[in-house]
Amino acid sequence: MDITITRHFSLDESSMRSGALAAMEAQPDLSTFENKSGLAEDMKFLASMPELCDVTFLVGDTREPVCAVKAVLAARSRVFQKMLYQAPSPQRKKEPGPRENKLRLFLKRSSEPLLNLQNAAQQRSSFAQQLAPIQEPSAQQHQTLIIEEFEPDVFRQLIEYIHTGCVTLQPRTLLGVMNAADYYGLDELRRACAGFVQCCITVDTVCALLASAERYIQYKCTKSLVQKVLEFVDEHGNEVLNLGSFTLLPQHVVRLILARDELRADEFTKFQAALMWGKKFCDTNQNTSLKDVIGNFLEYIQFHRIPANVLMREVHPLGLVPYSIIMNALAYQADPASVDPGKLSPARIRRAGRSMSVQSSMDPYGSNTTLSSTGSSDVPSSDSRHN
Repeated sequence: MDITITRHFSLDESSMRSGALAAMEAQPDLSTFENKSGLAEDMKFLASMPELCDVTFLVGDTREPVCAVKAVLAARSRVFQKMLYQAPSPQRKKEPGPRENKLRLFLKRSSEPLLNLQNAAQQRSSFAQQLAPIQEPSAQQHQTLIIEEFEPDVFRQLIEYIHTGCVTLQPRTLLGVMNAADYYGLDELRRACAGFVQCCITVDTVCALLASAERYIQYKCTKSLVQKVLEFVDEHGNEVLNLGSFTLLPQHVVRLILARDELRADEFTKFQAALMWGKKFCDTNQNTSLKDVIGNFLEYIQFHRIPANVLMREVHPLGLVPYSIIMNALAYQADPASVDPGKLSPARIRRAGRSMSVQSSMDPYGSNTTLSSTGSSDVPSSDSRHN
C-alpha cells in the first residue's frame, strides 16, 4: 500500500511539471515598449511651469529665476538631496549649573497654582482646537534658494539635464556645465562634457572657452581644459590672434598668450593683436590712452624680429612704440653684437627658467606675478620704462 501511494505521488509530480512546461511554451513572447523621448519632453514641460514646481533658484548676479521639482533633483543628485531635504544638525544644549537648577525649582513651585488654572482652560478649549484646519508642514512649502556659483544659462542647462536626461552642449557654456556637473555629483554629464572638449576646441571657439574659464578658474575641471586650450592656441597662433573675438578676452589673458614661448606666431601679428585689443578697450574706456594700453604688451613682442621695412612703414608711424625700442631693433638687424639682448626682450630674460609659472598665471590661487610688474588688472597703466 505504501508503494502504491509513492507511485501516485511521483505520477502527480511529473504531470504537474509537464503541465507547467506546456503552459510556458504556449505563452506568447513578451514585448517591452519604451518612449523615453516622450518622457523627456513631459519632464521638460514640468520644469518649465513654475506652478508645477516646488523650488525656485535665483541664479547669478541678475538673480534670474530657474524652477525645478525637488523630488527629481534629490533623486538624481545627492548634493541636491542634502541641500533640499537634510535638516541641519541640532546644537547640543548646555547643561545648567547648580545655582540655575535651584532657581528653576523655586520658580516651578511658585508658579504651580497658576499653571493649574492654565491647564484647566486648555482642556476646555481642546474640542475647539480639534476642529481647526491642519496646516501643511514647512517641508511642503515652495522653497527659494540663491545660486551664485554659476551663470543662469549654465544652471538652466543643468536643471534641464536633471529632469530630462539630455542636454545640448555648446562651447559658450561647456566649461560652466562641466564644473556644475562635477559640483553636483553628475558624473555622466561631466564625462560627456570632457569628451566633447576634444572636438570642441577650434579656432572659432578658443576665445569663448578662455573667456568662460575666467569665471570658473577655481574649479578643478577648468585647469585641465585651460591647458588644452592654450596648447591649441600655441599651435594656431596666427589664426587665433587675428580673430575678432580675441579683443573680448581680459587683459591678463591676452598677456598670458603673448608671453608664451611656445606660441607659434610672428611678432608683427602679435603687435597687431595687441593693437586691435587696445583699440577695442579704448572704445569702451574713452578716457584711456591707446599708448598706455599698448605699453602693457610691448615687453612680450620681439620687435627685432619684425622686418625693418615693416617697422618703419607700419609700426613707427603709429607713435605707440618708444623710439628707443625701434632703434634697438634696427641696430640688432644691422649688427646683432651691438645690442644688449636684455634691451630687446626684457620679459623673456626675466622669465628664463620659470615658464611653468607663466602657464599657471590664470589661476588666482596660484602664481600670477610673473607676467609683468603691472599685475593682472584690466586697468592699463603707463609704462615709462620704454621711454
